[in-house]
Amino acid sequence: MEKKQIIVNAEEQFAREVTLGVIVQKPPSVWQTLIPGMFIFDFLRRGSAIRQYTKYFMFPRKLALDAAQALLGSQDKAGISSQIETEIENRLNTLNLHSQNLARVQKEVVDFLIDHYLKLLEADGYSYYDLIRNAYPSREEYEKHLDQLSLLEKEVDRTISERLEGNPALREKLQTEAQQIEKRRQKIMNEIF
Repeated sequence: MEKKQIIVNAEEQFAREVTLGVIVQKPPSVWQTLIPGMFIFDFLRRGSAIRQYTKYFMFPRKLALDAAQALLGSQDKAGISSQIETEIENRLNTLNLHSQNLARVQKEVVDFLIDHYLKLLEADGYSYYDLIRNAYPSREEYEKHLDQLSLLEKEVDRTISERLEGNPALREKLQTEAQQIEKRRQKIMNEIF
């Protein structure tokens, strides 16, 4: 399997695990478990939540991974950057979330991930953990990377919350997702190093 596909598979699995962690923290109410056949609706709800979050989570990662691969192929960095900005703008417009601040923060996340994926694509290894282990020689370096990524992601969440002010359910959902992301990242770091 090529490195790009290894990375995509690992990132998608991470998104699924985060979503399931969020769902487990918010189990269905007691009355829903008593209704015959309700498990079918719960199953469908989980599947929908996983698809939606994976799509949201993978958007900047796919942009960054494609850009990293293009940079390795000696494509023009300015052209790639312009294309990324256009795709971010289009995505935010589609979601009715467009703001210059959110577009800027999303671009920062993508730029940060490009550097990360360049390291992974240039590293030796046949699994995601091998790629990380060879791209980041110590736990401290990888932890520093995750801390910086986490700060950028929190800025995206904060900007989205500001944009959709007055929506406490969204704020709670973003906080729960951030907690699950942190738990999953700690688990992965312990498994790698």
